[in-house]
Amino acid sequence: MTRIMHWTKQVAHLLPVLGLVCVCGLLLPKESRAQGSWQLDKMPPDLETELALSALPPHLRAGATVYLLDPAKGYYVARRGSNGFICFIARTNWEWGEFRKDIFAPIAFDAEGARKLFPLYRDPAAMRASGKFTPLQIKDTMKTRIQKRIYTAPARAGISYMLAPVMRVYTGKPGDNTVMTMNMPHYMFYAPYITDADVGTVPNSPKGPWLLNSANGPEGYLIMPADEEVTAQIIAGGKDLLKRSEERRVGKEGRSRWSP
Repeated sequence: MTRIMHWTKQVAHLLPVLGLVCVCGLLLPKESRAQGSWQLDKMPPDLETELALSALPPHLRAGATVYLLDPAKGYYVARRGSNGFICFIARTNWEWGEFRKDIFAPIAFDAEGARKLFPLYRDPAAMRASGKFTPLQIKDTMKTRIQKRIYTAPARAGISYMLAPVMRVYTGKPGDNTVMTMNMPHYMFYAPYITDADVGTVPNSPKGPWLLNSANGPEGYLIMPADEEVTAQIIAGGKDLLKRSEERRVGKEGRSRWSP
């Protein structure tokens, strides 16, 4: 996504409640936190699958298609679904023009988003995995494709779910490389090429709704946070997911690992 707005800072106080202050260390091995290499580390498939599916509400998970990331090739279908929804973990944000290894955002799309918006994540991931592109070359390629309308906005109303218990994302616009580990389960309704003035949203509203990317390209959203009851359920479930993530990461000798 082009930017994660001010609300990332507003929800930062929730992290101690979940014990997530160091959560990116649970989900990614230590060597992943160093920058400089283009190739990402492979997450264990079962953990990556569960984290990706956590982006969806429970009633949609059994029928969803799951994409996993092969760091040497890009995304591939690990499980074919039946309900039109897809889920994956975004680990490259091409808009910032840099290769980081500590970004992860579980995202889910309905059928229209899978068709129109998922390519904005799939294609940069494949370019990065090839090792043939610099971050700025990927950024320029994506911008050119958008200008040429190779990527276009969804043709109908729809929704992207981001209900996972944790994500690590950029906190500002491209050019601000600050990232934050946070939890903010939310719903994103497709809203490309509109402004706050068009729909009356207030950018600094403490509880939303907010516009994200909407004036800049085909990937625009009207964002609503999950209500308190849903958020509480996600927080409770997230503790177990993160505990099992840590158990998988640390071996008997206390070394960081990602063995199956």
